Amino acid sequence: MTIYALSTGPGISGLAVIRISGPECKLILKKMTKSSNLEPRVATLKKINKINKNELIDEGLIIWFPGPESYTGEDMLEFHVHGSRAVIESIHSSISEVENCRLAEPGEFTKIAFLNGKVSLLKAESIADLISSETEIQRQQAIKIMSGKSSQKFNDWRDMLLKILSNVEAKIDFPEENLPDSILKNIKSSSKKIKEEIQKLLNDQKVGERIREGFKIAIVGPTNAGKSSLLNYLSKRDVAIVSEIAGTTRDVIETHLNIDGLPVIISDTAGIRESEDEIEKKGIKLALKNAENADLNIVIIEPKSVDFTGFLNDLVNEKAIFVLNKSDLGIQNISPSLKKLNPIPISLKDEKNIDELISAIKIKLKGKFITSEDILITRERHRQHLEQCVEHLEKFENKNNLEDFDKAAEDLRLATRHLGIIVGKVDVEEILGSIFNDFCIGK
Repeated sequence: MTIYALSTGPGISGLAVIRISGPECKLILKKMTKSSNLEPRVATLKKINKINKNELIDEGLIIWFPGPESYTGEDMLEFHVHGSRAVIESIHSSISEVENCRLAEPGEFTKIAFLNGKVSLLKAESIADLISSETEIQRQQAIKIMSGKSSQKFNDWRDMLLKILSNVEAKIDFPEENLPDSILKNIKSSSKKIKEEIQKLLNDQKVGERIREGFKIAIVGPTNAGKSSLLNYLSKRDVAIVSEIAGTTRDVIETHLNIDGLPVIISDTAGIRESEDEIEKKGIKLALKNAENADLNIVIIEPKSVDFTGFLNDLVNEKAIFVLNKSDLGIQNISPSLKKLNPIPISLKDEKNIDELISAIKIKLKGKFITSEDILITRERHRQHLEQCVEHLEKFENKNNLEDFDKAAEDLRLATRHLGIIVGKVDVEEILGSIFNDFCIGK
């Protein structure tokens, strides 16, 4: 099957790139340009016609990538044409007339590249991350993963485990033959070393995932304290509805921000108070859960706030910044329980002292995105399989010490399998769909 898709963004543009991959590329080239052959990887200006009609669609550059020396490993064509909807639709319509040609699914070009051994699964994921990167630090991380050091490390661990497994299976197959003490000692030391290296990687404060997904900040506090106003101010647009009516915000409202090149997801939550309204109670429950899962909480209060000691005490920790909004109303009469939290006094109405709050946020962010490691965990999928690998290595050690070699070998196989799933060295069809569906069409 030959697939095709627009690889550049949809809409009117000066240039559009239509990508085609599969065995029908040469036929499409001949039918649409009347050229039977082009110099590989050289942009050639050609007139592009409708199939079976002497009607010009556009004039543009065509690049021919013969397989297997192409991105997908198959024959590939790229049409670089003017980016009007009419031109794109006309080219798509003409290609569809060729038998065994269809529109590509999201990420299908990269999926074919993976299946043909052109990219590893980690590199495929990093390509998706690079395309979706919004900040410089996200771009740098995607490039670092694309370099292949993470993939190489996981493969090295897997190869070492396979070598250990071969020795264990030799002991099982030939029980009458005693393995040399040096090999038995090496089995124990090598498996322990791999386990400790993976555990060290897992103890990374989830820096890679924070960079990829964004640092989570929750704005929490009582009703009418100015949570929605703060979200709108930081976002520089009206993300949330602002009203003097208490309990306006019922759900969690999220927006993505770029703070000094660092990716941040900031969320407005329902005001915390005693309520008999079932919908508002659910919103308050969501707010408290959001605060629990956030990397940083901005707890916003105002001078007229009653004593929220019980609620506030649950948030008094190193991941909280306390803010006293509406300081223009006077901060002399706030309750002692609020005063001892040393809140940052601000006024969203008068736009006073907000720079101090932003500086405090930056201080909290500082260090959370810093890593000197070349090997990074960027997805929860990777973390889960590494944790499973460590778990099976621990079981292997216990059974190996008891000389229960049959069961020990099975734990070693499972540990090896989990590493293989990360890099795509085993049958991972069940996860390929979820990975490549996150791609844009045409990649």
